[in-house]
Formats: sequence, C-alpha cells, structure tokens
Amino acid sequence: MGADHNHAHTSGQPSRALRNRLLVAFGLTTIIVVAQAVGSVITGSLALLTDTAHALADSSGLLVAVMASTMMLRPPSSKRTWGFARIEVLAALGQAALLLVVGTYAAVEGVRRLFEPTQVPGAELLVFGVIGLVANLAAMLVLASGREANFNMRAAFLEVLNDALGSIGVIVAAIVISTTGFQRADTFAALLIAALILPRALKLLRETTRVLMEFTPKGVDLDVVRAHVLELDHVKEVHDLHASTIGTDLPVISAHVVIDDQCFESGHAPQILKQIRSCMKEHFPVSFDHATIQLETTTLRDRTCDATQHA
Repeated sequence: MGADHNHAHTSGQPSRALRNRLLVAFGLTTIIVVAQAVGSVITGSLALLTDTAHALADSSGLLVAVMASTMMLRPPSSKRTWGFARIEVLAALGQAALLLVVGTYAAVEGVRRLFEPTQVPGAELLVFGVIGLVANLAAMLVLASGREANFNMRAAFLEVLNDALGSIGVIVAAIVISTTGFQRADTFAALLIAALILPRALKLLRETTRVLMEFTPKGVDLDVVRAHVLELDHVKEVHDLHASTIGTDLPVISAHVVIDDQCFESGHAPQILKQIRSCMKEHFPVSFDHATIQLETTTLRDRTCDATQHA
C-alpha cells in the first residue's frame, strides 16, 4: 500500500507580476555589467573588474530566477515529473564556479598589485562606480516590495544588495585615489569585493553539491524520523528510508513501513498512514509535502528479504 501526498507543485510559485519585477531587475544589472566591463577596460581598475564579474554572477542569478519563475508556471509532465525545479540548482553551481574563479583571481592579483600598484584614473573610476550603484539601487527598489514573496525574490534582492556593496567599494576607492593619489586603494577595494565573493561562492558550492548528491535536507535526522515512526502503534519496522531535495523548498521523503498484518484485514492501514504523515509534520522543521510511504505486511517484508538474499 503506498501513498503520494500532494504532488501538485504549488508552493512558492511566483506570480507574473513578480516575474516582471525580476525582468526589470535583470535588465538593470545587465546594464551594470556592460558599463562596468567598459569601465574596467578604460581605467584598468582591478576593483571595477572584480565588481563586473560579481555583477555578471548576480545578473546570471536574476536570469535564472526569471527562467525559474517562467518554467515553474508550467505543470509537470510524464517526461518531466518534477518540471524544471532543479534548473536553479544547476545554475547556482555555475555561479559558484564563476565566483570562485573571479574571487581567487582578484585575491592573487590584488596581492601582486599591493607590491606593484597600477595607475588608475580616479575620476573615471568614480563615474563607473556611481553608474553601478545607481543601477543597483534602482533594481533594489524594484525588488524590495516583493522580496518576501518566495525564495527567488529573496535571493534576487540579496544578490543586488551584495553588488551594491561592491559598487560602494569602487566609489570609495575612486574618491581616495582622486583626493590622495593612493593607488593601492583600488587594490584594497578589489580585495574587499573578493572577500565578499569567496564565502558566498563556497556556500553556493556546498549547497548545490548537497542537492545534486541528494544528501538529507538540513534540519532532518533520518534516525530521529525512524524512531518517531517506530513509536506509532502497530508499526514494526521502517526501512528504505530516504530524504533529499529536488529544488528550493521542495524536500522529498520516502519510506517502507512494516505494520501488523491484521491492520490490512481490519482496514486500519489508512489510519496508520495518516498518523505517519502527521508525525512528520509535527516533529520536523522541513515540510515534507511530497512524502511517499509504502505500507507493507511482515509477510511481504520477509518475501522481499528472501528475494534479495537469493538474487
């Protein structure tokens, strides 16, 4: 006896209005990338180059959010049973790789420039820094009112906020260079931006790896899950217990639960299934809206074990 609970993908689906906000923010961050890329070539600024790559990663993150918000509106099919729920995970892995490369390059080049500072024109650097900050602030205003709507909107807002901090670093460096001639200010700003990038890249890499390797979701101890289920009346054993994450806010769990044979004869099995679901909702912080519980008799369990041993 099995049960799949609530397989409609409804949680966190963005509205078209939220998707339009993401589109506007993506357009603004794309402008930032182009402007700062041109500026980094003109000025030779390491800080601006690093912030450009930072903005590129943020822009790609917003593009993924737009794609996810569009694709999540499509229902699952027989060929794509989870729809496109994992596309954001794959894109986040790409972002992590890009950020790691950029952050490492900025750190290494920054150390070199501390000893061999490069001449950077402060006035031009200030112009491109201000352009980046203004565009980031505009994107933040677009996303601010909807940032609590779902994970995509929260992540998009934080990405733009993070990039705005990088633009502030570029502006401060430009002002210092213009007023004091201290060229290493650009290098210090680049190292600061790298310090913002690398922890984020490592966190993204760790989180995406957990999902792709189908590790147990955070906050879930399967030994505790098994113990709670075994405390229920008529439950004899829990085996083949697995939990993983398909995508953001989409954890899944499956288990084979052995119950007394007479529970099927008396029609009590559906009530036990309901108790198992209630137990999972009550005791665990992760909401397992997609839970597949297979109820088995002890006779079926023994036959399965025998078949496995003789295979």
